[in-house]
Amino acid sequence: MDQERQRAFEPEDLSRFFLERANAGDVEGLVALYESGAVLAFPPGRLSVGSDAIREAYEKLLAGKPTFSAGELQPAIRNQTGDLALTSTRLAGRGATAEVARRQPDGSWLWIIDQPAFLG
Repeated sequence: MDQERQRAFEPEDLSRFFLERANAGDVEGLVALYESGAVLAFPPGRLSVGSDAIREAYEKLLAGKPTFSAGELQPAIRNQTGDLALTSTRLAGRGATAEVARRQPDGSWLWIIDQPAFLG
């Protein structure tokens, strides 16, 4: 991961970084929010597994230069040991997101499972 990029030291930071990086067209910055073996449920109806597949999915998505708006970030729900967290965002008129993040050895957080849209 690029040492210049800010790391998520709270699970909720991941959603904020996603919004900033997606709107900046920063595909590599988005990929850096995930563990190397993560699973992204995108494009709709498919699973993108691993960094290369996640990169490809975001390259296609960002090629159209969409603009992403902030939703209502929900407080993260952490497991008892504090090494896993469920993050989610309510999206106005478009449902919600749900992600599982894992604490890394350096104390930062990365997503391991991402469902970017459901209940839409």
